[in-house]
Amino acid sequence: MKVKVAKWGNSVAVRLPRRAVEALGIVAGQDVDLAVRGRTVELSAPPPRSEPITIQWILAEMQRLGPDAEPKTVDWGGDRGSEIIDDDWSPA
Repeated sequence: MKVKVAKWGNSVAVRLPRRAVEALGIVAGQDVDLAVRGRTVELSAPPPRSEPITIQWILAEMQRLGPDAEPKTVDWGGDRGSEIIDDDWSPA
């Protein structure tokens, strides 16, 4: 199937037809692999996940990746306005 290359910012883009997207089993926003071999471009989708994403899976991935992959903690400052909750459990 033929597709047209379009300008997208400083890059160019190719819009994938629905038939191609369905055949690859991909969705918008998903990462895919792109390989350039000579004058040929190959696009491949990773295999579908066999296990569901659960909180246990997320925690296991965090441990597998280690502390270097942990995002930095952000201090947003104290509560203001409607964020202030006046109860016995919230920090002052």
